[in-house]
Amino acid sequence: MTADSTPALVQNADADTDGLAPAGPSVARDARARNTKAYLQYVAAKIAGAVISLFAVLVTSFFLFRLIPSDPVKQMTGGRRVSAEQLQSLRHQFGLDQPLWKQFTSYVGDALTGDFGTSFQFHTPVIDKITEALPATLLLTGTAYVLYTALGIWLGTRTAWRNGSRSDRFNTAFALTLYSVPSFWLGLLLIIVFSVGIGPIPGMFPTGGLESGGETGFAYVLDVAHHLVLPVITLVAVGYAQTLLVMRSSLLDEMGSDYLTTARAKGLRDDVVRRKHAVPNAMLPTFTLMFVNLGHVVAGQILVETVFSWPGLGGLFYQGLSVPDLPLVQGLFFVFATAVILANTLADVLYPLLDPRVGR
Repeated sequence: MTADSTPALVQNADADTDGLAPAGPSVARDARARNTKAYLQYVAAKIAGAVISLFAVLVTSFFLFRLIPSDPVKQMTGGRRVSAEQLQSLRHQFGLDQPLWKQFTSYVGDALTGDFGTSFQFHTPVIDKITEALPATLLLTGTAYVLYTALGIWLGTRTAWRNGSRSDRFNTAFALTLYSVPSFWLGLLLIIVFSVGIGPIPGMFPTGGLESGGETGFAYVLDVAHHLVLPVITLVAVGYAQTLLVMRSSLLDEMGSDYLTTARAKGLRDDVVRRKHAVPNAMLPTFTLMFVNLGHVVAGQILVETVFSWPGLGGLFYQGLSVPDLPLVQGLFFVFATAVILANTLADVLYPLLDPRVGR
């Protein structure tokens, strides 16, 4: 893609027009119509693929968690002495005594209407538990997403443009180190240092949770922000490193392009060449990563939420796995996968508007 590329919907698509006189209005309209039709076919194919993927996820979510070698009913009784009749009654109550094919058809039929069943351990509809935990996840991962995306793009651009400099070597090495560190390990380290305190560093932040309780108004906002600091730092540290490395790599690929040499030859300042020409053309891989991470905003970070006892979807999923609470983990798995699939489909739909070569 060059700096003067025009959107796919307004380009003349036919190669047989090359070398001819400028096209008239009717020819231009025909070309736009063909491009529009091709784009709509491309979008329809992507949507159809997303629908197929969602159905595959629905099937997978049912069978996957039944491979866990654990009896949900015995887990819920907490090891207490329970008669065989009571266990059978509980299995009948939760539908676990039905044939597998019947459980599957009931699950698929209900899930298509938005009903994921009733949680074994909470005895409430799964959709209600998801709705209850979703705001906490969006607050945590949404805040981290905005911060690490902006930081990663900015630093990735700077390091690539100063390739080989001392700051480039330091930022790249630091990003690689953070990217290789498991997020739960980094979270535990931050808790030890900044929550518990170590040496001269006092404990400054809560060890976990969303709030301390008892606060209202602006004091409540400050309390939640105080609890957000460490989990957000954990997510930003890993997320910005990934974004920086992708942005740096894609910009380095663009830096040797002829159109940048031409822009410099025209007398444009170096920062203008970078900002208006190089960066927009290097954004497509980072754009892909942004939408993948956007899907993970809903999915949350299971390990990070668990380490910080964050009352979001990730922590809820961990609680469901410990039983296993089949309706809960099935519903959450489907929601997580749906968010990622929809984000990727949206990215695919927008690609041709950013790069005319995509979808042609």
